[in-house]
Amino acid sequence: MPLVGNVSWIAIIGLYIHIAGFVIGLGAVTVIDLHGFLGRNSPYWTEATTRTHKVTKPLIWLGLLLAIIGAIIFHYNQGWSPALIAQAIIAGALIINGIFLSFKVSPFLIQREKEGRATELLPTAWQKKITIAFIVSFVGWWSELFLSVYHVMIYRGQ
Repeated sequence: MPLVGNVSWIAIIGLYIHIAGFVIGLGAVTVIDLHGFLGRNSPYWTEATTRTHKVTKPLIWLGLLLAIIGAIIFHYNQGWSPALIAQAIIAGALIINGIFLSFKVSPFLIQREKEGRATELLPTAWQKKITIAFIVSFVGWWSELFLSVYHVMIYRGQ
């Protein structure tokens, strides 16, 4: 594809998709993390979190998919830098974390809702697991964003 300055349109589109993934995914992560934090000691926010996660869960997966696809397009034909290796490792951790949240926590919350227990505070053991998962998610997403900015600033000028 033709260049814009010294950058190809493919790279521009890839970076756009990559950033769009962060806007969608990190936005949804922030919303559900805030709900989860508020729901630790509040029946109202516990129920709100259960309902909200039905919207944020697919948005987080969409965001992660777009961020990965965009990174692949953007970094196509480049070698692996330490920042890209770190991002790949973090993306793997986010995928594993997302599988736990989607296939363990989500069904648990939905079952409680069906039983009419959506406003009950979660058991301490579940709260601990969910807190760890949310920390992994939040730190992982923000680290991915930082590494993306770092990589663009350090390596794209070359």
